[in-house]
Amino acid sequence: MIETQNSDLPLRGDWLFPTDIRFGAGRVAEIGAICRKHGMARPLLVTDRGLAQLPIAQRVMDEMTEAGIHPTLFAEVQENPTDKNVVAGAEAYHAASADGVVALGGGSGLDCGKAVAALAGLGGSLSDLMWPNHEKTATRKGVPPIITIPTTAGTGAEVEIASVITDTTQRRKVGIWHPQMLSRTVIADPEMTLSLPRHLTAATAMDALIHNLEALCVPMYHPMADAMAIDGVARIGRWLPTVLDDPANIQGRANLLAASIAGATAFGKGLGAMHALSHAIGARIGGHHGLTNAILMPHVLDLNERAIRPALRAVASHLGLAGEPVASCRAWLANLAIRAEIPKSLQVIGVTPNHIPDLAEVALRDICATTNPVPLDLESLSTVLRAAID
Repeated sequence: MIETQNSDLPLRGDWLFPTDIRFGAGRVAEIGAICRKHGMARPLLVTDRGLAQLPIAQRVMDEMTEAGIHPTLFAEVQENPTDKNVVAGAEAYHAASADGVVALGGGSGLDCGKAVAALAGLGGSLSDLMWPNHEKTATRKGVPPIITIPTTAGTGAEVEIASVITDTTQRRKVGIWHPQMLSRTVIADPEMTLSLPRHLTAATAMDALIHNLEALCVPMYHPMADAMAIDGVARIGRWLPTVLDDPANIQGRANLLAASIAGATAFGKGLGAMHALSHAIGARIGGHHGLTNAILMPHVLDLNERAIRPALRAVASHLGLAGEPVASCRAWLANLAIRAEIPKSLQVIGVTPNHIPDLAEVALRDICATTNPVPLDLESLSTVLRAAID
């Protein structure tokens, strides 16, 4: 694993990569000062319905209030956020005369919060910001400042320049994109992930691992992203078992959070069929995105293996695995999934053989399908789904 020369360095730092990141335990206490830095006096705090009921959301509200900031809470965000959630959030933003967005949560709260800021600031229709039409509005200014606070170490949405939102009319997930959707400041505080239940800790960490792995496998020359991705895979493999055994281990939580940010930075290269299919399943059926990705992983690796052998060999070399590199890497990934108690079949999410034609068609139109290492078609995607259901 790539480490600094001094392994005793504190897990705390200020990073400007890919944006301003305040990393370290307890740094959520800086939210008031960060709001003032970005000219926020009345931010809209966007989070999901479940998180709003937990002390973690109240802590963020209290930190802002004690600093003289006057937040308004918007918590009407579903597990897979929809266009209707975004429109409602933009309406709440204007009703509160808000001057910025603080997005709190896993992928749902963070993605919705960023999209709310874009729609509230730019006006018009959310469809104007949807891939592939987003370039028409890319030069428009007016998105208010966004601060993101992740509560999971998985999605990496805190450092993404886009959001994934369910279009309820088409019943598929779409990319929402604008250059000003990049968070002005990320508060990456591992204490905010301590209350995450075991099954969500595992599923979100596997999501982060797959972000790193799929990014590494995208056939594009990007050595910086590849270096981060390899380290992210290894870091999750090193620390996820520790956190599963000791949920309060702040060192482990910090390393998982760092690996999650690495994955989201690396997947600027693109992703692949795991995400294309997972997006389709999330939009049509529901279920946790990270868990769906993890169930799909071995079957998409089967599909792509002839094209991704160099990437798998690189991971095996970095981990120091013995034996034939591709096979040893595949075995290492399979063992990690077992350790994370990932189910074998998509049936646990409610996917049945009857869903295959529709899911394959939706996945083929997903942006992530365009960067898969091998060309995708309805037959190959259907084959993966059948294997993941059996």
